[in-house]
Amino acid sequence: MAQILKVAVIGAAGRMGSTVCGAVEFAEGMTLVGRFDEGDDLGDLGGADVVVEFSVPGASPDNVAHCVERGVHVVVGTTGWSEDRLGVLRDRLSSAPTGTGVLIAPNFAIGAILMMSFAARAARFYESVEVIELHHPDKVDAPSGTAARTADLIGAAREAAGLGSVPDATTQDPDGARGARVHGIPVHSVRLRGLVAHQEVLLGGVGEQLTIRHDSFDRASFMPGVLAGIRGVVDHPGLTVGLEHYLGLAD
Repeated sequence: MAQILKVAVIGAAGRMGSTVCGAVEFAEGMTLVGRFDEGDDLGDLGGADVVVEFSVPGASPDNVAHCVERGVHVVVGTTGWSEDRLGVLRDRLSSAPTGTGVLIAPNFAIGAILMMSFAARAARFYESVEVIELHHPDKVDAPSGTAARTADLIGAAREAAGLGSVPDATTQDPDGARGARVHGIPVHSVRLRGLVAHQEVLLGGVGEQLTIRHDSFDRASFMPGVLAGIRGVVDHPGLTVGLEHYLGLAD
């Protein structure tokens, strides 16, 4: 008989966390052993094999550190993981119990992961590229982790192809209408009531435009990816950034 994975959720009362709890309860080969929220004593994490962490950027590093120190695998959906934070986590994992794995994923929707992969592949063929991400107005960070990750992948692909900066003759933009720049790629954030999570990548050449768009209309769209992350993290020690590495989509 296959081992039943014991799973705990940090941020269980949040929109994503509560959806994850329901998905784990109905998933084959898993059992939910703990629900934790802000102010709770994480303790032994309910004896979990894997923790799913959907909290807030300020709390996430300490939550993950608590798990890693105890040799508990972690699947992280919280955004705000800068390169500095990732470096600290890598150092922490080097002294963690052998085999401990952490997956940090900017997005768990399979379609969003495909969108990022397609955009990175297309980037070297187009002179211009911009990213537009659209979310509900309760989202606390901008740009979204998915948009930042997409722009980073596109920027790296353009550099590898020997492309220069995206063309832009703008010299006056006192109000920031041209958006943020992530790895040299313009990124624009929209916050609108009624939206969940949406993103477009616009790629342009002379006489041509390619648009790659993904829409999540319900948080249920993220659950197949979360469950794949839970099952995969136990076989991937150390730090992995991006669910694509578990799905065979990473270059």
